[in-house]
Amino acid sequence: MVEPSEPINLIGLDRTSLERFFMELGESTYRATQLMKWIYHKGVGDFQAMTDFSRDLRTRLDTVATLDMPVELSRDRSSDGTVRWVIETRNRNAIETVWIPDGARNTLCISSQVGCVLDCSFCSTGKQGFNGNLSSSEIIGQVLYADRMLKEFWDPRGVTNVVFMGMGEPLLNFDAVMGAVDVLKDDFGFGLSKRRITISTAGVVPGIKKMCGRTDVALAISLHAPTDSVRSDLVPINRKYPIADLIEASSNYLSTLGERRSVTVEYTLMEGVNDSLDDARDLAQLLRGLKCKINLIPFNPFPSSGYLRPSRGTTEAFQNTLINLGYTTMLRKTRGDDIHAACGQLVGQVQDRTRRVERYASRAKTIEATLDQMS
Repeated sequence: MVEPSEPINLIGLDRTSLERFFMELGESTYRATQLMKWIYHKGVGDFQAMTDFSRDLRTRLDTVATLDMPVELSRDRSSDGTVRWVIETRNRNAIETVWIPDGARNTLCISSQVGCVLDCSFCSTGKQGFNGNLSSSEIIGQVLYADRMLKEFWDPRGVTNVVFMGMGEPLLNFDAVMGAVDVLKDDFGFGLSKRRITISTAGVVPGIKKMCGRTDVALAISLHAPTDSVRSDLVPINRKYPIADLIEASSNYLSTLGERRSVTVEYTLMEGVNDSLDDARDLAQLLRGLKCKINLIPFNPFPSSGYLRPSRGTTEAFQNTLINLGYTTMLRKTRGDDIHAACGQLVGQVQDRTRRVERYASRAKTIEATLDQMS
């Protein structure tokens, strides 16, 4: 029996990792499913309460493992019912998690990194800098915490949908995100359908390629412009992976899924930047051949962004143009903007690893190193 040198947080570990953990303790692998049922089905966070474990095993677990849950720093509730939690990370930064109730769905928008290295110009998160990746425990901890809060105070159904659209770029934290996805899908975890989990990427093409054969959850791509020239200003990673590469990778991933699946194209509308009818027609031409649905997002302002939200008339004209050209096009409701919980507004509390003057050079090196590892 080999015991870990320091306690390991078992929350967020997938079934295979838990089976390996118990084998190293000299226990049978079925202990993994027992533990998962206690954590995710019964809401138990104390080893001593897990009565189908022997007393000796419970004592050892208290020594070598933990079931550490996120620490809530603050909570805000919007007038539309949206709830935003600010949660402390293990390195004393803070991330944000948002619950969006919508009829039969309780969608949880979760973070995958502390800050973000990509610095998309219309997103507040990137302006906070970057401090590191979240562990699978910290990712799943967000879901488990919100699920328990919902069931206790708001809705016995708990979390029904999860979107990786919070702070950070999920595909730059690939292994931890995939491990978390496995727990979300596992029948002994949250048991969510592949269609109820969405990974949203700003265009990390190597990550999309790695998803092929590794997972089958929904994919959303943050496009935001129909041309490379505009998109490179809005989404700097486009300079390395232009639109054609992103579309091709998305199409290839889609080919590994069922025939009825599609990619969601996220498109944030900014006044005078990408909201003209010509932009709509160019977008329709660009997406020809990709089975997709388009999600239009009116820009959600934040201080010093430099962008404005288009008028309702402009937004509806853009939507109607796409619909008339044969695309399923939805206009996302702005939710939680009165508590700064809307898309693109999440900031958390990030201790940027670099000084402000040095930040952009450091960010570029971080992106290149991560992408080189994935290629």
